Amino acid sequence: MEIKIMKNILDRNQNKANEVRSLLAANKVVMVNIISSPGAGKTTLLEHTLEELSSKFRTGVIEGDITTDRDARRLQRFNIPIVVINTEGGCHLDSHSISKVLDSFSLEELDVIFVENVGNLICPSQFDLGETFKLAVVSTAEGDDKPGKYPMLFREARAVLLNKIDLIPYTNFNSASFISDLRNINATVPLFEISCTRGDGMKEWFGWISDQIVI
Repeated sequence: MEIKIMKNILDRNQNKANEVRSLLAANKVVMVNIISSPGAGKTTLLEHTLEELSSKFRTGVIEGDITTDRDARRLQRFNIPIVVINTEGGCHLDSHSISKVLDSFSLEELDVIFVENVGNLICPSQFDLGETFKLAVVSTAEGDDKPGKYPMLFREARAVLLNKIDLIPYTNFNSASFISDLRNINATVPLFEISCTRGDGMKEWFGWISDQIVI
């Protein structure tokens, strides 16, 4: 019985996701679903990305958070449209919540919407939001086993960002093991090894994401 209920939930989610994707495509808006564990650096990545892209593209942000708007407040300085979705304990966003908040944006005036999903590597990977693509963000502080333990995200992501590489000397993170597991799951996905605080690899990331927004 529980399996049937979950299937029905996912079916309803997929139908709405297809509607969201069609609406975004009609308005030529790219939507990026950013997925990571808590503390991997999603918001810091967004801050630096918006600093780089705000003069080139018309951007908006959907912030998924369990109870607060703290991450959204960090992005207010960019003077862009931001909508917060509080899940009130839910571990992920879904296509219905995305569909409801899209009315808060003037889609014809946007090029890209970044969705900062709830910090979790499991549930957000399973729910299609209608996004153009998923982006996987992990940090060296979490350990090198994440691709092997959570393969769905790394299989579906259009790109993977390995953040906090400046901390590798202070951890037991094994880069070779991480890359080997990642390539066994997804042999061709672009991997950006970055440090948002020190700036390593950010130029390459900015170039890649800019190319994805031009549709």
